[in-house]
Amino acid sequence: MSEYKPVIGLEVHTELATESKIYCGCPTIFGSGENTQVCPGCLGMPGTLPLLNRKVIELCVKAGLALNCKINNYSRQDRKHYFYPDLPKGFQVSQLDLPVCYDGYLDIESEGRTKRVRINRIHVEEDAGKLLHGFDETRVDLNRGATGLIEIVSEPDLSSPDDVYAYMETLRQVLLFAGVSDCKMEEGSYRCDVNVSVHKEGEPYGVRTEMKNINSLSAARAAAAYEIERQKKVLAEGGKLFQATLRWDDAKGVNYVMRVKEDADEYYYFPEPDIAPIIITHEEIEAIRSGLPEMPWDRKRRYKERYGLSDYDAGVLTRDKALSDLFDAAASTGANAKTCANIIMGDIIRTLREKEMAPEEIPFAGDALASLANLINQGAISSSAGAKVLELMFDADNAGKSPELIVQEQNLGQVSDDAAIRDMCAEVIERNPKIVADYKGGRTQAISALVGQVMKASKGKANPGMVNQILAELMK
Repeated sequence: MSEYKPVIGLEVHTELATESKIYCGCPTIFGSGENTQVCPGCLGMPGTLPLLNRKVIELCVKAGLALNCKINNYSRQDRKHYFYPDLPKGFQVSQLDLPVCYDGYLDIESEGRTKRVRINRIHVEEDAGKLLHGFDETRVDLNRGATGLIEIVSEPDLSSPDDVYAYMETLRQVLLFAGVSDCKMEEGSYRCDVNVSVHKEGEPYGVRTEMKNINSLSAARAAAAYEIERQKKVLAEGGKLFQATLRWDDAKGVNYVMRVKEDADEYYYFPEPDIAPIIITHEEIEAIRSGLPEMPWDRKRRYKERYGLSDYDAGVLTRDKALSDLFDAAASTGANAKTCANIIMGDIIRTLREKEMAPEEIPFAGDALASLANLINQGAISSSAGAKVLELMFDADNAGKSPELIVQEQNLGQVSDDAAIRDMCAEVIERNPKIVADYKGGRTQAISALVGQVMKASKGKANPGMVNQILAELMK
């Protein structure tokens, strides 16, 4: 089966960072009670007319510029007809042949190389509602209906599940830094459809299947991997593939057929008669371009040039905008950038993972991180005490407390008194003649056992640098 090569393209749907929906003034607040953010337009009532939210177009253009797209000065919206309970009008307002953005690209790092993924188009459309399945009922919640979306359609330039993961991760990074969307996959504001086919080298592309509404990076990678192997197996066994829409079951790690895949002409597209064409002037495009925030690759370069961070460190920090912003706020105070970066990449990311928190939920600002870094660098606290302080900074009971106050309350200050440390070192040396003999005999690593004992005797408060220096001095 190895002779079959996979071909993968993604359609990424991203809810935009607008306060109201695309064709009306209904709010877009996540988590509100069922059908509390709707109006006659959202509900598809006869006689209602849409009014296009211009902010949706601005954010679409911003996404296009961030992704190296060309922008259509003239575009329009179309009606895409299909019937499903979460689409009360019986059609979705989308774009077919005249999207806002087209012909872009995104460079990704995957499997040890840089790969350019072409972007066919970015178009605006309205989201559908949501079906809520209970034990013996299914309810329709239209709060999400008519929320402004962009759909980012890639060319079939991805060739592995790792490519899928890298593309989704990098694209999310760009949209977050550009301020286009919050990209919260757990809330459905960033999701994708995965299109997969396989073929032999030199032959035309095979039959394409599509897996709908995948809402995590790991699920997108797993779904692509499963479908590639499924198609290879069918062909190896002499079977025939057919174009279909599939649903991915992430819990079971399998997919199943929802319906035979429709082609575009089966949606009976025609121009939306109730919305005027979208005119975007050159001046408007340039104004949006000039207002683009610093992109992740630019920020990564700045971290390396200004702060001397390694390529790896800069890459980790720019992987998430909230963490990158926290680092910027801390480093801008003059705190040691490397120490701030180490705290973020170590204890902060670990704590977020343990507490299942998003970086946006970190309960302290950059100045607090800078204060903690300064305490460590100045020798006021040890690194281990710094980890304890950070842990307490995440505790709601310490909200608003400075690291200095936490150190004082918890008695975590580091002992840097030369005489006190010298006395502890002398006592440890006296109790451990064999380790001292080993050290003097050339096993210099034996000093670490003595350092450990001094740190234990000081309850972790002794300055470890001074401990090492004084021990070595006393054992000359």
